[in-house]
Amino acid sequence: MKIKHLLAVFLVILSVENTFSQDKKFKVHTVAFYNFENLFDTINDPDTYDEEYTPSRGWTQKNYKKKLDNLSRVLVELGTSEVQKNSPVIIGACEIENRRVLEDLVKHPTLINKGYKIVHFDSPDKRGIDVGFLYQEKHFQPTSYINIPLYIYENETESSKKDKNESEDSDDKGSVDAKTKRIYTRDQLLVTGLLDGEEINVIVNHWPSRSGGEKKSSPYREAAGRLNRKIMDSIIKINPNAKFITMGDLNDGPYNKSVKQGVGAKLKKSELKEPRDVYNPFEQMAKDGNSSLFYRDSGDIFDQIMVSQQLVPADNNDYGSFKYWKAGIYNKPFLIQKTGQYKGYPLRNQNGVPGFSDHFPVYIYLVKEVK
Repeated sequence: MKIKHLLAVFLVILSVENTFSQDKKFKVHTVAFYNFENLFDTINDPDTYDEEYTPSRGWTQKNYKKKLDNLSRVLVELGTSEVQKNSPVIIGACEIENRRVLEDLVKHPTLINKGYKIVHFDSPDKRGIDVGFLYQEKHFQPTSYINIPLYIYENETESSKKDKNESEDSDDKGSVDAKTKRIYTRDQLLVTGLLDGEEINVIVNHWPSRSGGEKKSSPYREAAGRLNRKIMDSIIKINPNAKFITMGDLNDGPYNKSVKQGVGAKLKKSELKEPRDVYNPFEQMAKDGNSSLFYRDSGDIFDQIMVSQQLVPADNNDYGSFKYWKAGIYNKPFLIQKTGQYKGYPLRNQNGVPGFSDHFPVYIYLVKEVK
């Protein structure tokens, strides 16, 4: 074993021992989010803009299989370590064409023994991309789930001129209804269930893109943040002790208005004063210069997982139920472009060769004392 690897293992073990008393035992679960970057099958759906991912455009069955190979490799390793051997018990995902591709993914030989089940709804997004929820049935049992639409409308007074921050590869292409001006984007998926017997609520998001420019499109993501907040508040009214995880590709950083004001996310645990407050560990990561994606040589963290106050421990003895431990960005070397113009970027689809994704996956650990 190389000295560098030995040091890494030592630091992981030391971290655990410093956080928890050595005479206690803890159960550790990983909760993750991953933008699958255009997980499309090869079938042309006449109701969506999926022509780019058909055999006539080079998206063959071979390419589709390679994409599944790549994603399954990530998911089975995501968040694992010397401390945590199991793959994530909960995975939120986005840029999924339909339920069929998720079924193909969880049946992949790499993942089939993990026992993943699926929660999925078709969104009104014109490209046909949805959010989805995967869970290990032996650890998590859904009790309810619903897709909640986001109603946003194009402001006709806005200029249609693109600004320098607009991505040519927009995930909202062709999304505006010509008559109503409604922008058809992804629903927010709310799943409530029992994690080893403890109730938890998870919201999976893929907020509106920056198509048209960051400033022009910001109100759409701000509306998405407010909807997220409304979902959480409506459940807290019924159950003040409700536990929440909200995750997704937000197309905004942790510091943007949609997250800071819409969701009301806090930078520090000490800022959490009431059950509705939300802690965002990825804000400090962004301040420290970490990234989950890159665009035009600028890194950012659009992929985030936030937890409510009820999941944040008051102290090192507050682990009688599942609590947040720590968060990470999964950016192993095999996920990184090694050469060329995009060296250091996530290894995405390019030149007809399926990659992994243009985003790195993110994850958190939930821990509970075993007595």
